Amino acid sequence: MTEEFHRIRRLPPYVFAEVNAAKAKARAMAEDIVDLGMGNPDSPTPPHIVAKLIEAVQDPRTHRYSMSKGIPGLRRACAGYYERRFGVKLDPETEVVATLGSKEGLANLAQAISSPGDTILVPNPSYPIHQFGFIIAGASVRSIPYTPDDEMLRALDRAVRHSVPKPTAVIVNFPSNPTALVASIDFYRELVAFCRRHELFILSDLAYAELYFGATPPPSVLEVPGAKEVTVEFTSMSKTYNMPGWRMGFAVGNPKLVAALARVKSYLDYGAFTPIQVAAAAALNGPQDCVAEMRALYRDRRDVLVKGLRQAGWEVPSIEGSMFLWAPIPEKFRHLGSVGFSKLLLEKSKVAVAPGLGFGEHGDGHVRIALVENNHRIRQALRGIRSFLQGDNAGPVEAEPELVAQ
Repeated sequence: MTEEFHRIRRLPPYVFAEVNAAKAKARAMAEDIVDLGMGNPDSPTPPHIVAKLIEAVQDPRTHRYSMSKGIPGLRRACAGYYERRFGVKLDPETEVVATLGSKEGLANLAQAISSPGDTILVPNPSYPIHQFGFIIAGASVRSIPYTPDDEMLRALDRAVRHSVPKPTAVIVNFPSNPTALVASIDFYRELVAFCRRHELFILSDLAYAELYFGATPPPSVLEVPGAKEVTVEFTSMSKTYNMPGWRMGFAVGNPKLVAALARVKSYLDYGAFTPIQVAAAAALNGPQDCVAEMRALYRDRRDVLVKGLRQAGWEVPSIEGSMFLWAPIPEKFRHLGSVGFSKLLLEKSKVAVAPGLGFGEHGDGHVRIALVENNHRIRQALRGIRSFLQGDNAGPVEAEPELVAQ
C-alpha cells in the first residue's frame, strides 16, 4: 500500500517545482516577482471570439454533451485554415479531430498507438509532454538531437538501425518549445522521405505556427507530398488567438492515426463545451488582424528583452519563432546548473525563468525565458537582471543532485 503506482514511478521529480516553490515563498513575503517562467499568454482573447462564445452560450441547446471529435463546423474551419495557410487539403470527417489543447491530443495519441516495449524518438530538450506522454503510456523514449538538420537525420538513421524493436514514431516540434528553432520545408522533405522508407510515424507539434518573426512563415510537414501517409500534426488555438484557458486544439493528417486518437477520446471525454467550439470556429473563419497584432506584440517584446539582456552582459540569441528565448547560462554561473541558476536569479533579481533541465538533461545549460509580460515589466526585469549580473553574485548555490540526474 505504501509503494508508488507503476506509472507514477516512471515519472522523475518535477524539476519546475523547485523554482515554483521559491517563487511562491517570495510572493508570500510580498515580493514583486516578474514571472517569465510559464508560457502563459497575458493578452486577452480577441473581442469577436468572446462575443461568439457569449452568443452561443445563451442557446440552451449548447448546454448538452458535445461531440468528442469536435462539432462539424469546427472541423471544417480547421480544414479551411490548413488549406489557406499551408495549401493542404484535409477531409474534416476523417483527417481532423478537435482536442482539448494540443497537450491532451499528444497524450491521448500516445495511449492509442504505443505500449510497453515500443520506442519513441524524441528531441532532447523538448516540451515535457513529448516524452512523458509516451512514458506514462508505457513506451520507452530514445533521445535525438533537437536541431532540424542533418545531425537529427543521422541520429534517426542510427536509431532505426540499432533499436530493437524498430522505433514506432518520431516527434518534431518547430517552431520549438523551448529552443525556438524553426524548420525549413527542405528538412521536412528529407524527414518524410526517411520515415516513409522506414515506416516510421511523424508526430508534429505545430502549436507555434503563427508565432514567427521573419519573412517566411513556418511550414507544416503536411505540405510535403506523401507526408499524410505517415504524419499526424497538432495545432493549438492557445497562442495564435490568446486562448490558452479555453483548451482547444486539433490533430490532423493520417486518417489511421486520427481515427485512433478519436476512438480513445470517445471513451474519455465528450469534447470541449460546445460554445467554446463555436467560438473557436469563429476565430478560424473570422478576421485575422488579431493574429498579426499578436505577432507584432511578441516581436516587440523579443527585441526589448534581447537588447536589454545583451546590454546587461548576457549574450542570448535572438529568435525567429515561438514566444521564448532559449538562453545559455552565463559562464560565471554555469556550474550551478539550470535549477540552481534559476533559483539564484529569482532571489537576486526577482525574475522567474524556467530551468532548462525541465525539458531534458541536454537542456541543463540553458534557461527558458517567456515573452509573457508587457514591456514595462520586461524593463523592470532587465533592471534586476543587470544589477544581479554586474554584481558579485556567483555564490555557492548547488542544484539538487536528484534533479540533475534526470
